[in-house]
Order: sequence, then C-alpha cells, then structure tokens
Amino acid sequence: MLLYPNCKINLGLRIVRKRPDGYHDLETIFVPIYGLHDELEVVPASTFSFEQEGIVVDCKPEDNLIIKCYLQMQAKYPQIGPVSVRFKKNIPFGAGLGGGSSDAAHMAIALNELFLLGLTKEQLVQEVRPLGADCPFFIYNTPCYAEGIGDILIPIDLDLKGTRIVLIKPEEGVSTREAYGGIQPNPNPFDRKTNDFEKTVFPLHPVIAEIKKRLLDAGAYYASMSGSGSTVFGFFKDDAEGTTDAHLAALKQEFASMILLDDTFGEWKA
Repeated sequence: MLLYPNCKINLGLRIVRKRPDGYHDLETIFVPIYGLHDELEVVPASTFSFEQEGIVVDCKPEDNLIIKCYLQMQAKYPQIGPVSVRFKKNIPFGAGLGGGSSDAAHMAIALNELFLLGLTKEQLVQEVRPLGADCPFFIYNTPCYAEGIGDILIPIDLDLKGTRIVLIKPEEGVSTREAYGGIQPNPNPFDRKTNDFEKTVFPLHPVIAEIKKRLLDAGAYYASMSGSGSTVFGFFKDDAEGTTDAHLAALKQEFASMILLDDTFGEWKA
C-alpha cells in the first residue's frame, strides 16, 4: 500500500493560554497542502523492516513516529502483523509543516486498511492523538478550525480553489522550544491573518521576516509563517496573462534553493 503523507499550513495561530501540563491551548486553521508530501509504502511481511531515504531524520528508530505508531497499534490490535516499510522523506522538519505528524497519521490509516481493523476516522484520531498534537488533523486532512493543543478539530468550508501558493523555507529551522520561548497568551479574538509565533521567531531569525516581506512585495495578498516556522507561504491570485509569474520572477530567482512548492489549490480530497 502506497500513501503520500502531505503537509499543512496554518491560517492564523493564536496562543490562548498555558496549560498546567506545560502545553499551550491555541486556535488556528489547518489547511492541507497535497502538493508537498512524503512517500510511505507499507506491505505485510514475515518480519518487520524499515527503510528510509530522502531527507535524513536525525532521531533514534524508537523515536520515529511511523515506528511508534506501528508499535502502539500492534500492541492494541493483535491482528496487526509484521510489515515492510519503505519511507521517503521530502517534507523538511523544523518547518512548521507537520510532516512527522502526517507520517504517523498515514501509518495508522495504512494499518487500518491493510489489517481490516474497521476503525472510523474518529477512532483513528484517538489512536494517533498520543503521538502528536497535529496528528489528528491528518486523519481528516481537510481544512479544519482547531482548538486545544491543536487536536480539537471542526471541519470548515474554505474555498481556495484557483489560489496559487508559494512555500519558502530558509535553511535554518525553528525548534518548538525556541518558538515558545517568551510567547505570551493573546487576549484578542482569533484572527486568521495573525500568527503569534511571528513575534518571537522573527527577531531571532530575520531571514524569515524578510521572506514574508518579499512575498508581499511580489504581490501576495496574504503571507504568513506556518505554525512555529520556519516555512513562510504566500497566496497569489493566478492569472492567464502571466502577471503573477512576472511579479514572482525576481523572488523565485533569489530564493530558488529555498522554494518547496509553487502550486495552485484544487478541490479538497475526501
């Protein structure tokens, strides 16, 4: 079974409060980006194996979310047998794109289908919730308003069809600890135009702030850092006359090595 775990962006992100458990409650809108994805092949086998290529993930095997998902679900559902996993990492980490969470969620989806577990989406959400705050979103994988630590989800209607998106990630990443350092709860109502993490991240990483500015200068009608960074995205109104291409030409030449995606939204997947 071959799956393509995609990434996400955030439209706005408000830090509501710090919780007693050390996490933060937030408000955001998750939007799936299908054009940038990893590759995950899961096949029943006589013994478990895991092969990875693409971007190197510097973590112990037991910390890999794909393997953690497999072991967690195998312990609960004895009908899950050994599998051979081939994985190609294309979504960078430290990017605010949720790549690792997507990989774990898609592993759960694969195990559910391969071993006929019969779990609903709501049940799969409960399976992946302990693996990461963003994991439940990738079970639904359509635009959602999120609360809590990002795991309380309400699917929403969001029409971005025909909107062009450009994703740019500088070489430097942003750690979660760094992003939350100095963050203060925002007393204002949620605003999808504002990402609270920009207040703490931009002073530490001026290049991220510069990328956002350059996207707006190039004609983006909306630009923002995604999640806790370091990826920045811009929305453009594409046109048949090539005006958008002309505006983006200089930016794309300057940031060519940092551009992850230049794509146009289509219909949301079911």
